[in-house]
Amino acid sequence: MDMIDDTLVSPLAAQRVAGRGRLFCGRTSGRTRLQRLYQDGSAKIRMPAVQGDPLEAVLINTAGGLTGGDRLGWAIEVGEGASASITTQACEKVYRAAFDRAETKVSLDVGPGGRIAWLPQETIVFDRAAFARTLDVTLAGSAEALLLEATLFGRLAMGEQTVLGNFRDRWRVWQDGRLIHAEDFRIGPDIAAGLQRRAAAGGARAIATLLLVSPHAEALLEPARAVIGDPMIGGLVDSDWGGVSFWSVGQSGKLLARLTAGDGYQLRKRLVPLVELLNGRAGLPKLWSL
Repeated sequence: MDMIDDTLVSPLAAQRVAGRGRLFCGRTSGRTRLQRLYQDGSAKIRMPAVQGDPLEAVLINTAGGLTGGDRLGWAIEVGEGASASITTQACEKVYRAAFDRAETKVSLDVGPGGRIAWLPQETIVFDRAAFARTLDVTLAGSAEALLLEATLFGRLAMGEQTVLGNFRDRWRVWQDGRLIHAEDFRIGPDIAAGLQRRAAAGGARAIATLLLVSPHAEALLEPARAVIGDPMIGGLVDSDWGGVSFWSVGQSGKLLARLTAGDGYQLRKRLVPLVELLNGRAGLPKLWSL
């Protein structure tokens, strides 16, 4: 059990969120189509009408947010030659935890020649929240993936500040049976102090990580750097930093971008064009444009 401080006490029995959603799509008759869908508890999946690939899916947590003891799981499978773009209906809110922690587990599996764009909207972490998020991705050797997670520690426009709490983010990405990306980000219990550290966020409240696994990733390195900008040149405030790097991975490539900003609005100003660039002709999910 994770506790933010020693003042927390054991809770009375309460109903907790328990949601699971699974989606499998495959390529038939020249385009990507839904083949299997499973929904349980607060987890719902809806698909906007699109004219062609990729298939778009919107994940919804009908509980309206998460708090201590809540569990949410998503599993997406993309078949051979298929393409899917996954987003969320709105920002996921993680509220103060009286006990335990909220957990979200995401599993993505992409077959040969397939592609997935995992593009959820931002997660908002409130003061004294406790949250653990895991992202496990399995890619065939010829598969591609664009993966995003963005997090806001409070909303500046609402006068919110995340001072205490626990936040954990774990990524594991496998391609052709080989681990090609692994990272663990943990901050807390003094989140405010942790965000001030240069190695963490340099005083920023909003952070984002974008990972592109694709044989075409290297060609996007310099354009991505141009989108993010250079704070040493000017035009960005101290907390608005970013960087992009590229590595060759087998027959493919890995482009990793990180962004920080003083608030969610400033983060989106650079995040939106970066997603548009890295997602190619698919661009932004429809809900991001509303």
